[in-house]
Amino acid sequence: MKIEEIAKLIDGEIVGAPADDSYEVKKAFASDLMSDVLRFSMEETVLITGLCNNQTMRTSEMSDLRVVIIGRDKQPDEDMLELAEEIDITLIKSKFSIFKISGILYEAGIQPLY
Repeated sequence: MKIEEIAKLIDGEIVGAPADDSYEVKKAFASDLMSDVLRFSMEETVLITGLCNNQTMRTSEMSDLRVVIIGRDKQPDEDMLELAEEIDITLIKSKFSIFKISGILYEAGIQPLY
C-alpha cells in the first residue's frame, strides 16, 4: 500500500520527508518501546507509535524504517521534523489511537510484522 493511501485511511497528515510514490508498505508494527522495534527486520514495514521524539527517529533510522505513524494526536516538534527530513523518513500524524490505526490498516490488507 502506498504512503498516501495509508494517510488517507487514518485521516493522517504527511509531514517530515516527502512520501516516496514508489514505496510499498506491506507490514505494520505498533510499539512505544523502541527496544522492541530494534528486535525485528523492518523491511516494507510502517511503525505505529505514540512516542513522539527524536529517539523514535533515530531508532527508525537504525531499523531502516521509511514510514512512521504518530498516533494519539501527538504533534512532532520542529527538531523531530527536521531530523525526519534529514534521514528521509516520512511521518504521518493521526488523531486516531494506536489501536484504531492498527485495526484500520489490518482491515485494509496490511499484515502484522509477526
